[in-house]
Amino acid sequence: MALKIYNSLTKTKQEFVPIEKGHVGMYVCGPTVYGPSHVGHARTYVNFDTIRRYLMASGYAVKFVENITDVGHLVGDGDNGEDKIAKQALKENLDPYAIAYKYECMFFDCMDKLNILRPSISCRATGFIPEMIDMVQTILDKGYGYVTPAGNVYFRVRDYHKYGQLSNRKLDQAKSGERIEVADDKENPEDFALWKTAEGGHIMKWKSPWGVGYPGWHLECSVMSRKFLGDTFDIHGGGLDNIFPHHESEFAQSEVTTGKPFVHYFMHNNLVTVNGTKMGKSLGNFITLDDLFTRHSPMAVRYFILNYHYRSPLDFNETEITKAEEQLSKILETYQKIAKTNSNGAKNAQIDQIYADFVAAMDEDFNTPLAISELLKLTKLANSAIAAGENLAGYKEVFDKMFYVLGIDVNVVEDKNNDNEEKLLGLISEIRNELRAEKNYALSDKIRDSLSVLGIESKDRKI
Repeated sequence: MALKIYNSLTKTKQEFVPIEKGHVGMYVCGPTVYGPSHVGHARTYVNFDTIRRYLMASGYAVKFVENITDVGHLVGDGDNGEDKIAKQALKENLDPYAIAYKYECMFFDCMDKLNILRPSISCRATGFIPEMIDMVQTILDKGYGYVTPAGNVYFRVRDYHKYGQLSNRKLDQAKSGERIEVADDKENPEDFALWKTAEGGHIMKWKSPWGVGYPGWHLECSVMSRKFLGDTFDIHGGGLDNIFPHHESEFAQSEVTTGKPFVHYFMHNNLVTVNGTKMGKSLGNFITLDDLFTRHSPMAVRYFILNYHYRSPLDFNETEITKAEEQLSKILETYQKIAKTNSNGAKNAQIDQIYADFVAAMDEDFNTPLAISELLKLTKLANSAIAAGENLAGYKEVFDKMFYVLGIDVNVVEDKNNDNEEKLLGLISEIRNELRAEKNYALSDKIRDSLSVLGIESKDRKI
């Protein structure tokens, strides 16, 4: 069965055929680093990490490029207003570069905890300003851009007949200032910024042929994807909210610059809600990953996310994530029993069928909920074999293959469990020391003796 991918560009599932046999070029829009990582980040990067893992498990060499937006992303994603990073720098009284680095480090720390593979190439927008200026000049030379008296450079959308085909928007709908006021120096409201003049007080700025300024937000991804993956590459990914204006604008400026197709497959994961409501700081339901990880293990968060297809809406709520955590715990308990058993002999034919069905699920546009149902079937079959004292040959191998694709790191889970046990023993020790300090030796000894019956040692220390 061939791998099929839903292509946001054609609005259909298509068989995946890479540009170069055995190789995949993949670009995923990275974060704008001006604040803590949140559950929306977890959803996007767990999804695309799993896609990458499956491609690798299928034998592809994957070149995975992910950008870091450290300049040019304006509040509201329009063409007027403050840069998000510069705004946060003023709040924290730090240099914008320090803000970007601070939150980039926090982002990768959270991604590591979720067992997300680091990108093949991680690139920062501020490192490619000369290339961005070159692309803007090329667009101007081809007549698709214009410079205003204020020194701003815009892309002339009405001259690019394909604009709107990704987002299915007509020009009268495609206004770049939908969430904030449209810049007043444009020829048409739908035109988007390629380069903006740095007005008084703007901190991050560079010299250009059009004056001192900074790049439009969409420009960086066109430049960096081309730099590392070529004029045309296989897969471009991001959240559903990236389709317009970001990916639509990328698409236009890239194809105008190169005269070639930009991307063969556009992929977008759906959005996140919290208890049925759109997540937002102003709504008081904004969940950071650091906060979430105090209540749930990162592997449980990852497993919870993968119980939803990447193109389906995902609602974060404590009840469902707790259920997912309990389910994952049972799966891993079975796996640990299997891992401790050295079994030889013939492999159960059902195991091979379960893995074949797992592969078929992933081949159908990376259907992780269906793939997880096969993992649960394998767990049930393994538990029956353990209870019956049957041969366990082949189980661990298939568990390991599934865990790799799904990104479930057994060692991380075990380390967290061990850490929790240590914390619990430390707390018990503190309670016993307090009891002994109060000369309540009988209760302290009773706790110690009860733990001893369970095979747990609680040592006394002098007080």
